Amino acid sequence: MTTLDWIILIGTLLTIVGYGTYKTRGSKNVQDYIRGGNQAQWWTIGLSVMATQASAITFLSTPGQAFNDGMGFVQFYFGLPIAMIIICMVFIPLYHKLKVYTAYEFLENRFDLKTRSLTAGLFLIQRGLAAGITIYAPAIILSAVLGWSLNQLNIIIGILVIIYTVSGGTKAVSVTQKHQMAVIFTGMFIAFFLILSYLPENINFTNALEIAAANNKMNILDFSFNLENRYTFWSGIIGGTFLMLSYFGTDQSQVQRYLSGKSLKEMQLGLIFNGILKVPMQFFILLVGVMVFVFYQFNEAPIHFNPHAKTVVASSSFAEEFNTLEAEHHKLFNQKKEILNAYTNAPSSDLKAEITALNTAEKSNRNEAKIVLEKAANEQLVKIETNDKDYVFIHFILNNLPRGLIGLLLAVILSAAMSSTASELNALASTTTIDLYKRSISPNQTELHYVKATKWFTFGWGILAICIACVAYLADNLIQLVNIIGSVFYGNVLGIFLLAFFFKRVQANAVFIGALITQAIVILGWYQDWMPYLWLNLFGCILVIVIASVLQLFNPKNYENTNS
Repeated sequence: MTTLDWIILIGTLLTIVGYGTYKTRGSKNVQDYIRGGNQAQWWTIGLSVMATQASAITFLSTPGQAFNDGMGFVQFYFGLPIAMIIICMVFIPLYHKLKVYTAYEFLENRFDLKTRSLTAGLFLIQRGLAAGITIYAPAIILSAVLGWSLNQLNIIIGILVIIYTVSGGTKAVSVTQKHQMAVIFTGMFIAFFLILSYLPENINFTNALEIAAANNKMNILDFSFNLENRYTFWSGIIGGTFLMLSYFGTDQSQVQRYLSGKSLKEMQLGLIFNGILKVPMQFFILLVGVMVFVFYQFNEAPIHFNPHAKTVVASSSFAEEFNTLEAEHHKLFNQKKEILNAYTNAPSSDLKAEITALNTAEKSNRNEAKIVLEKAANEQLVKIETNDKDYVFIHFILNNLPRGLIGLLLAVILSAAMSSTASELNALASTTTIDLYKRSISPNQTELHYVKATKWFTFGWGILAICIACVAYLADNLIQLVNIIGSVFYGNVLGIFLLAFFFKRVQANAVFIGALITQAIVILGWYQDWMPYLWLNLFGCILVIVIASVLQLFNPKNYENTNS
């Protein structure tokens, strides 16, 4: 990192924070603070919705996911456009008609207070955990790569977000997210074209795609029904649709983004804009990861991308074993480079088979290195992340981009972390204030009182998110961890809303008990790995509908009394 990188990084972040704080200061009522005065236009809503979902995890983990496993992860998003259409037709008109501040207000109108409180509580649990992860994700990686203190990074990111989110509420989040998305798109496009320019002169984009395809990185569609495959066309279309329905239709961090719209039409256009742009955006980010893979076919990559892990093994009794694996890694790279040059000049099935065999051997060698790293960590009594997917892209940035652009790409990662975390804190505070504090603890207070309460809850959730970030531990892949947390809760929550929309005979007690039973079963199913996590969304949704409907059959008087 040069002085220029630091200037660009710090200047970008402080400008965004300062601008958001200045433009949205002084909200005096709940309408302005929580719903942004209902002034947002469709493009602001669309970018804000996109920025809320596209956290730093997206820009760190997704390229690493493609580097290791190829483009198949894009299937995860195939259900998103379908979900956007359903939400625009069913969810948004109801929310707009009732003029709700949170999605969970609707549930009290349809069922009762305890069902509203339970659903709001489920949201607070899963989104509170996710807020800590969205801070922790960039912090742990930047800490390992740059040598900064992990806890200091957690605190810096958290405090920057708290400043403008507390100050301006929903409007501050939306205003800053437009600029953050501009920084993000600019940085990713620059990175993509720089990667292509770094490839050998005889390798154009078409050749690069051929090399990626020769290594099975361009297998986008998997139509198998094998539940062992985590990402398939069917899991994306079916499981993904239910996940996106729940996330965009019932998760307050997203609902609050479009409830700030000027009109029903603006809200709907904002979500349609997101539905049209989101899949191509994720495809492009994955493609960046694939191009990083191609780059490292001609430029030697480390055997392991986590620098902290290599430091640990160097001071252990396994150092020599690790060095032997590195030497083998170097040998395989040189062999592969020769064959790749021949393949690009005259592609053939025989050369493709040799490339595939060498990459398989290289992958096996990397896996052996991970085992050695785990042994070294156990010997040293330290914890290290041996799965290095999340370190691939940041390693490329720091070691290959020119001065100034490193600062810009780091600003991309931190801007994404800030934008997503700000939405989460804003939604957590709004839900706490409207669904719990105002409704059940301290009703009949002034508007200014609830604005101040929301600010304090924002601050409190921000501190809690920082604390979670400081004690978190990396999972197999960060973007998967966030989606797993969501999938454990989202299906149940979506089922409750679908019961409210379409099952008029099912009443509050049946839904409440059914939701409790369903959540326990889904958690058990996730813990015992009954199915890939995407299918938990469909499973939880159907389960709560079935259980609540059966319970209602045993208590038909409840329906008769409520309709007499």
